[in-house]
Amino acid sequence: MLMALRDKKYKFGERPQVYKNKSFFASLEFAMMGIKTAYKDERNMRTHTTLALIAIVAGFLFHLARAEWLWIGLAIFLMHFAEMLNTSIENVVDLAANRHFHPLAKKAKDMAAGAVLFAAFFSLFVGCVIFLPKIWELLKSLN
Repeated sequence: MLMALRDKKYKFGERPQVYKNKSFFASLEFAMMGIKTAYKDERNMRTHTTLALIAIVAGFLFHLARAEWLWIGLAIFLMHFAEMLNTSIENVVDLAANRHFHPLAKKAKDMAAGAVLFAAFFSLFVGCVIFLPKIWELLKSLN
């Protein structure tokens, strides 16, 4: 209920939304608000996006094949998905633990961060498999 109060400005006497969204567009609006919040509040989300844009530009420069674009797209998607999930878990754990240390809260946050690390390793692997041979060929052609 408090989250609904923060999402929109309510006049005195109005009741905040406490039921499921009745329309697809209302759900879409909240989802877009979540993405916007992630970019605004999370430095790592902006870093992942910058690196994704670099990979996309490199993909155009190296004329990637369709299958390579699919792998790059999957890596970018997984990285952003993992980061948003990690941020969500961290926020919920902080809320539940009232920002006090608890061993279970630490475990949950560490595991969520580990999921981001897995996604980062996968993205790095995909980038290396796709781009290193192309960079190597480019360097060989310059000699």
